[in-house]
Amino acid sequence: QNLHGYILKSKSPSCGMERVKVYTEKGMPNKNGRGLFAKVLLEEMPYLPVEEEGRLHDPRIRENFIIRVFSHNRWNQMLGAGRVGVKQLVAFHAAHKFLIMAHSETHMRQLGKLIAQGKSQKPADLTRTYGELFFEALTRKATIRRHVNVLQHIAGFFKKEISAEDRAELKDAIEDYRLELVPLIVPMTLIRHHTRTIKDTYISNQVYLNPHPKELMLLNHV
Repeated sequence: QNLHGYILKSKSPSCGMERVKVYTEKGMPNKNGRGLFAKVLLEEMPYLPVEEEGRLHDPRIRENFIIRVFSHNRWNQMLGAGRVGVKQLVAFHAAHKFLIMAHSETHMRQLGKLIAQGKSQKPADLTRTYGELFFEALTRKATIRRHVNVLQHIAGFFKKEISAEDRAELKDAIEDYRLELVPLIVPMTLIRHHTRTIKDTYISNQVYLNPHPKELMLLNHV
């Protein structure tokens, strides 16, 4: 279908994702239902990023949804490029490692272990299992604590590459973000700058640093 995300209408009997009224034979409603179209959509396309329009007013939910949309697009580009095996999944995982960590370190470790044992599985089974875990990880909202963990991990790559003054500045920016004094874009911009300066290919290829187009300005609000 070439779909990479779907926004549903809350409480709709056709498109509500959750909390849809279902009436009993006695005419009394409960709010445990799911819209008829939404139910089929989620069953037929379990990887598809789906969200209700009302929840997208929350900056963190909105940013998480957009991350999943662009991740879904990259995943399908890989699948559409030809036969997917261990080599392709290793490259995909390497580029998404810190993005996954920001959402779930547990899933990052599970996916790393899965890739390491990949040659013992059929390519189709490996790809399916990886996809399930990858998109399951991204449904977990990235928290400030998890972002700080990732930022500190990346900062570790610069320890011997930048000056003590620059390290202190980056450390302060990460701490200010932890204290919610500045948005994520502040330490992220510093890291991008140092990545360009030291020309570290592994870090510069991390999707975490550019998860969606900068014009959306989503990192300014989380």
